[in-house]
Amino acid sequence: IWLKYKTSCPRVFLRADFGSFWLAGILDWRRDKDCIQNMAATGLEPLIEQQISVVTNDGRLFVGVLRGFDQSSNVVLSDCQERVFDTEKGVEQVVLGLYVIRGDNLAVVGEVDEEIDSRIDLSNIRAAPLKPVVH
Repeated sequence: IWLKYKTSCPRVFLRADFGSFWLAGILDWRRDKDCIQNMAATGLEPLIEQQISVVTNDGRLFVGVLRGFDQSSNVVLSDCQERVFDTEKGVEQVVLGLYVIRGDNLAVVGEVDEEIDSRIDLSNIRAAPLKPVVH
């Protein structure tokens, strides 16, 4: 059983199936670029003033408070830090402060549960850095 939700783009719908979501439809980036960017920007609206996590296309991970975005999904983060993963040294947190990330470099944006995040001891986590996103 799945539900079909209309989006702001007439050729695209959002399909929900037991808590998972898929974007479906026939898209041509050249024809539907504005429509795709508007859908992405609209999805960021509920995250304003929330702590979010951003994974970029080159595999970097940023955590900060979403202060704003524009029609190209460029995002502005305050209290931003980059989390740099290493298999031997643990996770290094690089404090960046106010930071802007271009919308065309966003791979994943998600809300951070601050209570759970505060309980994680990042110095004890060993992980390989993320690889770049391949489209």
